[in-house]
Amino acid sequence: MPPEPIDALKQGPGAPAPGGAAVRPETSTRASHRARSLLHSFGPILGLVLLCIIGTALNSEFAAIDNVMNVLTRTAFIGIIAVGMCFVIISGGIDLSVGSMAALIAGTMILVMNRLGPGLGSPVTVIAVGIGFALLLGALFGLAHGLLIAKGGIEPFIVTLGTLGIFRAYLTYFADGGALTLDSDLSDAYSPVYYASLLGIPIPVWVFLAVALVGGLVLNRTAYGRYVQALGSNEQVARYAAVNVDRIKVLTYMLLGLCVGIATVLYVPRLGSASPTTGILWELEAIAAVIVGGTALKGGSGTITGTVVGAVLLSVISNILNLTSIISVYLNAAVQGFVIIGVAFLQRRRK
Repeated sequence: MPPEPIDALKQGPGAPAPGGAAVRPETSTRASHRARSLLHSFGPILGLVLLCIIGTALNSEFAAIDNVMNVLTRTAFIGIIAVGMCFVIISGGIDLSVGSMAALIAGTMILVMNRLGPGLGSPVTVIAVGIGFALLLGALFGLAHGLLIAKGGIEPFIVTLGTLGIFRAYLTYFADGGALTLDSDLSDAYSPVYYASLLGIPIPVWVFLAVALVGGLVLNRTAYGRYVQALGSNEQVARYAAVNVDRIKVLTYMLLGLCVGIATVLYVPRLGSASPTTGILWELEAIAAVIVGGTALKGGSGTITGTVVGAVLLSVISNILNLTSIISVYLNAAVQGFVIIGVAFLQRRRK
């Protein structure tokens, strides 16, 4: 057998290519990593743009201003909760109880407002007290979660799975298996919080944008935000770096509880009632929005911008399904479940 050419034997990873240019594996690896990073950063936005194009092509009413405002308004509730959920997941935790928590906050808020209505007289005063009570109750529920997880040493999954049942059971008890309804006078005075608009944009959308803006600033511009990310990256290293891990965990779950309270304050005037079915699957939608937005399931990294895009993207999917009847509207939750599993599969090798 004739010997191979010497030049061929010298060809190695850094040897010149036939055209004379050297091919460096490290250069190609860096380019591949850069491409993956760009796809990870802009993937949710590109997906949202693509969905909007598809939705417009399938039904011209999709791009109508009224439909866009409707989608954004319905996104506001889940989006606000997702902002708080983003902090929790970045820190390495999870909360499965947010839907049931919102239901219980809504029910007790209605009970308090109905009870105070005759005594305080002014509907505006009663509504202000009810809003303050809802925000306080959300923060207290978050505080309870944080203490059980940080001080009690119980896994977040177990704690919030337990409170998921507790919250909804108490609402069902207070409502005697039915619905709690806000008094008509209070309902009329409270309804503008959901139905009114400012500069043509519904109030819930403005509140959602404000919460997202504050959340982004807190996550990226404060020491607390950096501690949350450090906690999710490596809790033990965070402890060695003198981070008060327990305090950060408690504050993070309190922040999520406060976001649930804000979302509930906006939701109650929509129907003026709360029932055992209120908030069902909100935890699925909030977690899906965070994960679709690019936050790592294992914690350590994520953005509020991505979470906002993820929440809007899921609402757009639901809206397209409703307008086009491609599949039954009863399968919307199944679509969200498939999205979560798909994104988790794509993240399986993410460091």
